[in-house]
Amino acid sequence: MRLSRIVHHALLPDWWILRVFPKPALRAIERAIAESELRHQGEIRFVVEANLPLHSVLHDQTPRARAIDLFAQLGVWDTEHNSGVLIYVQLLERRVEIVADRGIHARVGNEFWSAVCRRMEKAFREGQFEKGALLALNDITAALAEHFPASGGNPNELPNAPVIR
Repeated sequence: MRLSRIVHHALLPDWWILRVFPKPALRAIERAIAESELRHQGEIRFVVEANLPLHSVLHDQTPRARAIDLFAQLGVWDTEHNSGVLIYVQLLERRVEIVADRGIHARVGNEFWSAVCRRMEKAFREGQFEKGALLALNDITAALAEHFPASGGNPNELPNAPVIR
């Protein structure tokens, strides 16, 4: 574990998230998730963390491992059709991770998720955070709609609002 990593994560204020994802952008993401879920039987969660919690840094947890923890904590794995998707944005380490439940992952695979992450990261490097998030949601919506199309009504099993930590 590097001391500099601990210091960086300990010093970054949480309010920094709102500079990157201001409230109108967070509302746009929430609306996009709600509209997305009308088209398929999946559930999408969007999580942004400015920095990792201290216990995660002390245990040298990677952003990927943190995303997997949040996938479990937020119940994304527990959807009726095993079609939950978590988009995790770790701002300090500039990482995007997507964790998908086994139902949708078996149909689209690692290459799809990796491509969505890289596309988001490219938009983020250009300072287009809202656009990058919405592009990712469009890609994920298309995959979920293809493999888990809406039939009747999709019960909203998880909240649509982005989680800010």
